[in-house]
Amino acid sequence: MMVKKQKGKTVLITGSTEGIGYELTKLFAKDHFNLVLVARNKIKLEEMANSLMKQFSIKVLVISEDLSKVNSAKSIFEQVSKSKMEIDILVNNAGVALYGDFVQTDLNKELKMIQLNIVTLTELVKYFLPNMLQKKSGQIINIASTSASQPGPKMSVYAASKAYVLSFSEALSEELRHTGVSVTAVCPGPTRTGIINSSGGNNSKLFKGKIMTSKKVAKLTYEAVSKKKTVVITGIKNKILAQSVRFIPRSIVRKLAKKIIEER
Repeated sequence: MMVKKQKGKTVLITGSTEGIGYELTKLFAKDHFNLVLVARNKIKLEEMANSLMKQFSIKVLVISEDLSKVNSAKSIFEQVSKSKMEIDILVNNAGVALYGDFVQTDLNKELKMIQLNIVTLTELVKYFLPNMLQKKSGQIINIASTSASQPGPKMSVYAASKAYVLSFSEALSEELRHTGVSVTAVCPGPTRTGIINSSGGNNSKLFKGKIMTSKKVAKLTYEAVSKKKTVVITGIKNKILAQSVRFIPRSIVRKLAKKIIEER
């Protein structure tokens, strides 16, 4: 089941110039959603906007913001409000990761990760949710990770941040039951995106071998928009792994996770 064409509806996508966000942008545009595209690279955003507006005759607002900075969510909300566009679907896709032993990793990078993966995501939901509730219609899609299901040695802060996203999304989904607003946490496994190299974990066993492409994850995420499920784990293998940790002692889960994540 795919999303029906929604001319006049507007979706805001963070991290929209690459990876899963870029692929989602194309899928929503194809079904004639108006777009609010958020990322740091203003030039790339404008190039995307011009191409999508010409191809699909939709409205596109571009917002160049670094979501790892304090008050970036407030700035986004103010720019959207000024444009008079109303957000029907909020996709919190932007995220970063960092690989390495916690004692050796860069604290500033970790604090920026927490700001982006947790704080800005939470603030964006806080800002855009009230209007959805007023309209009794809307969707929030938060991109978490299968890392949210267990601790992640060598990626400790990243896994913890995604655990927050999953828990927050599930709790909010229950709070909003029967309001007309749905919340979905999407949990991809290892995905072929730029995060692999930027995290410093390109030599990790986690990212070796056959892993999902951004295009495939985006397709499964897009289908989840129609189904309005609370939690979506992409791929059969990932579903089995994510669910199996519930039945394995935590001490073993930690050791297995480290073995999977560490470098070859």
